[in-house]
Amino acid sequence: MIRLIRLLDTRHPRLLLAAFCLAMWLPGILSVPPSDRDESRFAQATSQMIETGDYVTIRNGTEARNRKPIGIHWLQLPGVAMARAMGLATANPIWPYRIPSLLGALLAVLATHAIGVRLFDRRTAMLAAAMLGGSVLLAVEANIAKTDAVLVGLTTLAMAVLARAYLERGIGRGGAALFWLATGLAILVKGPVMPMVAALAVVSLVTVDRRAAWLKALRAAWGLPLMLAVVLPWFVAIGISTHGQFFRDAVGGDLGAKLAGGDDAHGAPPLYHTVLLCLTLFPVAPAVVCALPEAWRRRREPAMRFLLAWAVPSWIVFEAVPTKLPHYILPLLPALCLLGAVWAAGSGKPAPKWLSLPAWLLFGVAALALGGGAVALPFVVGGWSWTVSLGLAALAAVGFLVWRVRAANARLERVVAGIACMPLVIWTVLGLLVPHEARLWISPRIAAARAAISSDAPLATVGFAEPSLLFLAGTATRLLSGGAAGAAFLAEGPGRVLGVESRDLDSFLAANRTPARVAGRIDGFNYSNGRKVSITLFAD
Repeated sequence: MIRLIRLLDTRHPRLLLAAFCLAMWLPGILSVPPSDRDESRFAQATSQMIETGDYVTIRNGTEARNRKPIGIHWLQLPGVAMARAMGLATANPIWPYRIPSLLGALLAVLATHAIGVRLFDRRTAMLAAAMLGGSVLLAVEANIAKTDAVLVGLTTLAMAVLARAYLERGIGRGGAALFWLATGLAILVKGPVMPMVAALAVVSLVTVDRRAAWLKALRAAWGLPLMLAVVLPWFVAIGISTHGQFFRDAVGGDLGAKLAGGDDAHGAPPLYHTVLLCLTLFPVAPAVVCALPEAWRRRREPAMRFLLAWAVPSWIVFEAVPTKLPHYILPLLPALCLLGAVWAAGSGKPAPKWLSLPAWLLFGVAALALGGGAVALPFVVGGWSWTVSLGLAALAAVGFLVWRVRAANARLERVVAGIACMPLVIWTVLGLLVPHEARLWISPRIAAARAAISSDAPLATVGFAEPSLLFLAGTATRLLSGGAAGAAFLAEGPGRVLGVESRDLDSFLAANRTPARVAGRIDGFNYSNGRKVSITLFAD
């Protein structure tokens, strides 16, 4: 353990952090199939941009996807195009679409280190960055081709500039430009989230300090126009292209639904994120929770005040908004990890027992959920299989982590032990168990079955309409509703493949008049809706 703690004082912190994160995240990025639903929707929209040459509108098949701005798709395009040009992605795998998420998560870790060095010291900075990189939530988001890992990277970069402006009153023209460019890119990636986090932090600091002179360092007179120069061209183009429909759907529909109630059945009561922190920030959540009293006692210190202004106001907003998903609080985790690292690496007062005992109790609950969930997964999706052994390996990895944390004598040793064991957990769960539990991955099996019949056969499904199938089988794939629609699809011509889910099988057989043979059956578990499915494949 002493040797691991010495790594916090390494002469090459950025190199070590990058190696740690890449070694932990890459196995899942390369091996986990495209997931439903958001990841496949983002990836499919990017793939269609390449197919059509339309880099302004966002579509999934024939449906307009007017929910998020264009940024993530533009960031995915170069990696996908390069992988295809090099012959590494001829079958359109998902991993090139995940490159921006990987880089965004890595940027968040390195920017957290930069903030820690600026606000505190090298050891605290290294510990905070490792805490963020080893957390469950960032590891998961780094493995998914969507917006959130990129958002946290851009947010942390912008907040690093803002912290320097607040503490030193001077960031230069380059720093100011970096802040506004990061803000503009964050808006293109996920709309108003990052500006909200930064604005709430600024308003909180100005209100408490009763001074705003330090904001002059941001050079808003030309910084705001620079940000608008990044943002406006696409917003104008999409407004013209869709005749304003994008804004009606994105603002009045997507954002409005999230603010008005639990959008897409994702509603949750206040304190949802607080309770779930034990899992999202596993295994370092206890250190963060125990650090809060110390952070509040030291709130008059500029560095601590900045971190509290970053985390607390936005946390309240996320708890108040009716729609809640675990990843919403991701842009706040760097600040929380810095607070936890200050407490763990410093000599602050121990947390009171009324706080520390629940924190460590929830740590145990989170460990049990991760390890027990890994063992239970094969049974939930369909019964005993050889992947139970992988679940047991994941349980053993989590158990080893808990044992190492419990055996540690000091708060710093406990945090370092938890971080050091996380690669074992992530490798086992995301690198081995999840990719090899075939019953979870229905769309890849349908696409493979169609390819075995004929790689260019027109494909449709009835009763199974997950976005991953469109991504894997091609944009021309048709996702139908009702057995009669499936029968009509087969009647359109020869050489077709149709998948019919068991709930629609009787209506299909009653309506079908086209001779068709049963080409196979695919049984699995649709984790998007929590139901077992059985799909019969017909080929004419």
